Amino acid sequence: MDNREAKGGKTAAVLCSLVGTLILLSVIASCLVMALPRLFGYQVYHIVSGSMEPQIPIGSAIYVKETKPEEIKEGDVIAFWSKDTVVAHRVIENQVVEGRFRTKGDANAGEDMNAVEYDALVGGVAAHYPYIGGLMAVYATNAGKAYAVCFAACGAMFLVRAGRIRERSRAK
Repeated sequence: MDNREAKGGKTAAVLCSLVGTLILLSVIASCLVMALPRLFGYQVYHIVSGSMEPQIPIGSAIYVKETKPEEIKEGDVIAFWSKDTVVAHRVIENQVVEGRFRTKGDANAGEDMNAVEYDALVGGVAAHYPYIGGLMAVYATNAGKAYAVCFAACGAMFLVRAGRIRERSRAK
């Protein structure tokens, strides 16, 4: 075997290893941003409306931490149940005596028509990250889960191929 073949084999093995590692790391990282916060007591939700723009854009993921209603203060962003949907709006007033909040979406002209009762509170919005909510929406579907598994399998195949290229180079 000449020197060029050996270098070509090493280059192919390195490239396969690099691509495989990057693919696997991207799948792992994209799953961790959704799963890891849950281990620390956060709930993660996807923003689908523009009521909090520009502060929290459509497609963002919000990380919500359970908070006692009495600890919420004016200006905090909270997540709460409204029928079958979790909504994130800013608190205008915490009416402790009545056990409810007056809220408003930043992009809305006026405050919300209905007060938010304490028992509808999910928690305070601790953080938000643009675009991650869109990724959550993809992973929530069966097709999205299948894509993630296939993508990870492709990464693993690149790593296996790199190992075989190295073995073949050593054998020669």
